Amino acid sequence: MTGMQLGRPSRRATSALATTAAVAALLGACDRKSEFSDPLQPSLDAQVRSAVSGWGVVPIGETAPQKPALVELGRALMFDRVLSGNRDVSCATCHRASAQGAGDGLSLAIGTGATGTGAARAPGAGRHFLPRNSPSLIDKGLGAPYLFWDGSVAEVGFGPVGAQGNNGRFATPAGPALPSGLDNLLAAQAMFPVVNRGEMRGLPGDRDVLGQPNELAQYDDADFGGVWRAVMRRLVAIPGYVQLFRAAYPNTPVDGLEFRHAANAIAAFEVAAFTHTRSPFDRFLAREDGAMSTDAKRGALLFFGEARCSSCHAGPLLGGNSFANVGVPQIGPGTGTGAPLDYGRGDVDRISELRFFFRVPPLRNVELTGPYMHNGAFPTLEAVVKHYNDVPLSLHEYDLAQLDPSLRGSVHGDQTTIAAIERSIDPRIRTPLRLSDAELHDLVAFLKSLTDPAARDLTAIAPASVPSGLPVER
Repeated sequence: MTGMQLGRPSRRATSALATTAAVAALLGACDRKSEFSDPLQPSLDAQVRSAVSGWGVVPIGETAPQKPALVELGRALMFDRVLSGNRDVSCATCHRASAQGAGDGLSLAIGTGATGTGAARAPGAGRHFLPRNSPSLIDKGLGAPYLFWDGSVAEVGFGPVGAQGNNGRFATPAGPALPSGLDNLLAAQAMFPVVNRGEMRGLPGDRDVLGQPNELAQYDDADFGGVWRAVMRRLVAIPGYVQLFRAAYPNTPVDGLEFRHAANAIAAFEVAAFTHTRSPFDRFLAREDGAMSTDAKRGALLFFGEARCSSCHAGPLLGGNSFANVGVPQIGPGTGTGAPLDYGRGDVDRISELRFFFRVPPLRNVELTGPYMHNGAFPTLEAVVKHYNDVPLSLHEYDLAQLDPSLRGSVHGDQTTIAAIERSIDPRIRTPLRLSDAELHDLVAFLKSLTDPAARDLTAIAPASVPSGLPVER
């Protein structure tokens, strides 16, 4: 669980590594069977607080309240399939309220043109799995500087060198075509699923579920503005949406509405509905010593010490500010210049040394967000920590049984691909950790202590209906 910092340089990396080494040395000098019972040793709580102290980890406070009318508009948009070219998928198709972590439970996402519903969805005729895993929406509004697995939507200063920004704020695939007036990075991100052909927009010649031609699919892939305007024409043709937009934007005439208004509403809803920051770990940081189990506290010592996880997963969000190649096998159709492989950040920055680098995700509520990694290679936290315990072995001997049978044939396990991945694996994880089964158990216990119980059941956020009248994904 390590990574390379990109974007703005940070002084924390050097001091953080020194802290890690010091804690590891302290732990290594002790007999593990007696270190917590020795009366000369600090208490377990004191050891955890000491280990955490050098990594910028603090309790997460409340987020700013969102305007209720904006949230209600965003709720409708999140669950309405009218945003997709074929009127068959909504944002909530891949970020289901009934699924843990507001994901889809699949290793690789499935977009428009699918068959089946929920976790039983499969690519339809002529369609394929999407290249990457659907990330959870939980806590995405807490301010991480990168979104998407390759960080292609970023705060300016964190994006690729020379990237075009929006009023000096955001670097995105749309470059200067991104409109001004977006409230935050989460709103900037919400602009892009509707323009992605595989996710929501569809293919030329598609007909929607009503048998009508898919007019969103006719635009050139580079015509972001054309697609956004076409989506808005659909929305303002629906009386229920006109009413919702007027309530959310009382000073904006209907003919002045743009898709950025919709994106801001979606972002407001995501912040209101998916922010959950009352985990046992947060309560422990706020001096409630009994909030975490003993196993979780031992796991925290490993996380911030010998296991080296915090060399990347640091700061308030426990990650989100860096990219790394952590030796994940290549799965699926691939994307970009590397297809059928996925070069990740290497494609965004156009730097070959960064091939197979992906965003190191924040770990808040991580228990709820599997399958894990950019392509869902590992179904459980137990599988993730086992991978990190010996990354080279895990890469060479990846267990196909972890994947859905429909994806097992898409694993790129040839020696050429494995060698290419190995060339840029983070040096800190090349050497096996050799943690015991008991220590791996404790690490998982710590990761589960990052879960806010209120995030386990999000079914109440789904509306009973949406203005288009199309079915609501739950």
